[in-house]
Order: sequence, then structure tokens, then C-alpha cells
Amino acid sequence: MKREKLKTDLLILLKKGDMLAFDTIYKQYSKRLYAFVFRYLKQDNDTEEIVQEVFLKIWESRKKIDLYTSFDSFLFTIAYNSTISLLRKRVNEKKYLDHIKSRQQVNNAENIIDDIHFKEMSRQVEVLLDELTPRQKEVFVLSREDGLTHDEIAEKLGISSNTVKNHLVATLAFLKSKLKGDLMIKLLFISLFF
Repeated sequence: MKREKLKTDLLILLKKGDMLAFDTIYKQYSKRLYAFVFRYLKQDNDTEEIVQEVFLKIWESRKKIDLYTSFDSFLFTIAYNSTISLLRKRVNEKKYLDHIKSRQQVNNAENIIDDIHFKEMSRQVEVLLDELTPRQKEVFVLSREDGLTHDEIAEKLGISSNTVKNHLVATLAFLKSKLKGDLMIKLLFISLFF
């Protein structure tokens, strides 16, 4: 009975904003509260965070403490609700992280497919280049692979710039007509070479 009177006196002081009473209540309950929360969370940092949050809520709502109901019940209900709230947040974070991971896998799969398409298109282009005349192939390689301008190619091969342009137009038209497969490959090819 004497113990209950002390607890009631502490709660009365707490309601008035007495920090010493708050510290005493913290010392009396923090270890028990920690053990209670840790059973659910199994992580020190999260458990400490919840215990601090509970005592912060007690301090902020100290004027609403009912002296005629069980303070223990009040305290542990706040702890339980805060713990469940954190667990729900962690589940939602996990779902969100899983969602992000699945999106990354989809994006990675799309990149792999794009790489496969590009390699296939490059292989097709290499085969088709062998069907060109030696001069057309030479002009194409100097333009697309070596990055030379029409004038540079013309000077290097001893032909006119207009002839270089005609060779490239004919080569690209030939490649475009012969490329088989997916429209995306053709669009990629056109964007790379036109």
C-alpha cells in the first residue's frame, strides 16, 4: 500500500512537470520496458528508440495521466502500440524494398534484352557488310567506325565528297532493306546510322 502511495505521489509530481519525478519513473520502468519491447523487435537500436519514444510520449501527455487507472497498463500499452507501429513500418519498408528490387530486376532484364538485340543487329550488319562492294564497305567503315567526315574519306580514298555521300546512302539503304527481325532493332539501327 505504501508503494502505491509513492507511485501516486510520483505521478502527481509528474503531472505538474517535475523532472525529478520523471527521472525516477524512468529509472523504475526503463529496464522492464526495454525487455518487453525487445521480445518483439529483437534489435537493440529499435528497442532503445521505442523506449525513448514511450517516455517522450509520457512526458508530453503527463497532464492526461489518470491517477485512478493502472500506470503500468498505460505505459505498456503505449510501448506495445509504438512497437506494433514500428513493425508495420518495417514490413511496409520491406515490401517497398522488395518492390524496388523487383523493378531493378525488370530493368536489368530489359537492359540484357537490349544488349542481345544490339549484338544481334551488329552481327547482321557485319554479315551484310560482306555483301557490299569493297569500296562501299571501305567508305562505310571509315565513316561509321573510324568517324571520318565525308571530306576526310574523299581525300584519303582520292574520290569526291559527293561520291562518298552516294556510297553511304546506298550502303545504309541496302542495310535497312536487308535487316531482319524486330522493329526495335531497325529503329535502333536507324538512330545509330542515320
